[in-house]
Amino acid sequence: MANIDPIALAQALIRCRSVTPRDRGAIAIVAGELERLGFTCHCLRFETPGTAPIKNLYARYGDAAPNFCFAGHTDVVPPGDASLWQSDPFAAEMREGLLYGRGAADMKSAIAAFTAAAEQTLAKGNVRGSISLLITGDEEGPNINGTRRVLEWLTEKGERIDHCLVGEPTAQTTPGDTIKIGRRGSMRVEFTVRGRQGHTAYPHRALNPIPVLAKLVTTLANEPLDSGTAHFEPSTLAFTTFDVGNNAGNVSPAEARAACNIRFNDLHTPDNILERIDSRARALAMVSGAEIAVTANVGGTAFVTEPGAFTDLLSRAIERVTGSAPLLSTTGGTSDARFIKDHCPVAEVGLAGATMHQVNECVPVADIHRLTEIYASILQDYFGAPPAAAVKA
Repeated sequence: MANIDPIALAQALIRCRSVTPRDRGAIAIVAGELERLGFTCHCLRFETPGTAPIKNLYARYGDAAPNFCFAGHTDVVPPGDASLWQSDPFAAEMREGLLYGRGAADMKSAIAAFTAAAEQTLAKGNVRGSISLLITGDEEGPNINGTRRVLEWLTEKGERIDHCLVGEPTAQTTPGDTIKIGRRGSMRVEFTVRGRQGHTAYPHRALNPIPVLAKLVTTLANEPLDSGTAHFEPSTLAFTTFDVGNNAGNVSPAEARAACNIRFNDLHTPDNILERIDSRARALAMVSGAEIAVTANVGGTAFVTEPGAFTDLLSRAIERVTGSAPLLSTTGGTSDARFIKDHCPVAEVGLAGATMHQVNECVPVADIHRLTEIYASILQDYFGAPPAAAVKA
């Protein structure tokens, strides 16, 4: 009989103050539970110059194919002003059927559900293959020494993951009501317009960068990137800042800056978006005489796991537990699935994310039990009839 209580395990993890990049014992708790179940655990510590060391975990039960992997993270965002919480954000208190605490929704409860579901599946003895867990402490941080480094380590070791399920809080209202089959790409673009400072009484002697930047911002903000695709909503470009930093009332500045965030679908790559923006900036620079510099930082590229055998398996297993067919979606921000998709088919199923990153983050206790049932149902179907693994080029 299974004896891992996913609620108690979620509470133990929440009580670890694992704000990125700190671990505070969270990885060790997961590894301890999995080792007791017979998993071989590799606690991996990665660091690069200028970054804090990150603890990660890769654990596997069995050595046969196919290898079904659960992926997630134990790190959390800061709690903010703790005085605004009804209880200590790391106390993991339960009140009126809700489990409160930083990480309750995103996503320590899902990791507890992974572990409990794995135990239930192993107790039935029907694992024809392997179960693995890839847990990082760097999902909420810079994403340098977390999932990406673990995947590189797995490749070096010749370790193959055949299918992966990420436990991010992707549900709209109840566990399993949504399967994320892809994510939009994300990039931040910064603009610097350099003109020539001058006295406002003699504007012809200066080159004011503000009107130039304003025109560029207006052009880009009013120009749709696309009208959407079969699996994605239209791409969006939203400006987040417009800065001059000029406190002098009679001086036009020499420089003005702005930045935008772009969420793009599978019609685009970061390169073709940047080329589009660069062409608008070059044209405006020629007309205005100002110098316009454009720089970009890419958070991830768009991807989709095409509906098929894997998503069908997930949907059937979820519907058996919940009584409702899940929605296939690509909305939301980024997740570590953007790294995993280069190694195997990946999807995301988890709790509702209504309170993630908020004060008084919480999830219904009943939802954690339901999510555990869903994960166990998925494992049952997976090892009963595994979908064909994607063919890699």
